[in-house]
Amino acid sequence: MNNPTLYPLAMRIVHWLMAALILALLFVGLSMVTSLGVWQYQLLAWHKAAGLVAAFAVLLRLAIRLRANTPKLPDSMPKLQQYAARLTHSAFYLLLLLMPITGYLMQNAAGRPINAFGIAFPQLLSTDLAWYGVFRELHAWCSVLLIMLIILHITAALYHGLIKRDGVLQSMLK
Repeated sequence: MNNPTLYPLAMRIVHWLMAALILALLFVGLSMVTSLGVWQYQLLAWHKAAGLVAAFAVLLRLAIRLRANTPKLPDSMPKLQQYAARLTHSAFYLLLLLMPITGYLMQNAAGRPINAFGIAFPQLLSTDLAWYGVFRELHAWCSVLLIMLIILHITAALYHGLIKRDGVLQSMLK
């Protein structure tokens, strides 16, 4: 049974597992673009597989979110902050969907197959370096926006947990 002051357990678990996975993906992605080390090919293979896991995890999280009874934001929170919170969460979902899509299409346009978990994923695009550049740029911009959103999200969570103490942070921690 869902408690209206807490997010459902499944949603909290997926949230924290995704947080760890997304931070690892961002760290690895940034590492790959700043180095040409011999380890890069193996790291790219891990990044592709983990990106696919993240794509399925965000779909799972969306499914849980659409069916779940979630806590309401406190009435004491200004309407503009409530709107910003909803907008931020929507932007998270959008970026968490766009990141794997642009990554997948970038790899397709580069002619690099996606093989993960014993599955060869279909090649949707023919090799085209111009499209590779477009999708690489989109992937990079999505990652920058995602990093900015993560910073905003953590800052807001800490503000609500340490300063306001209004239960917003607690709804995801308990």
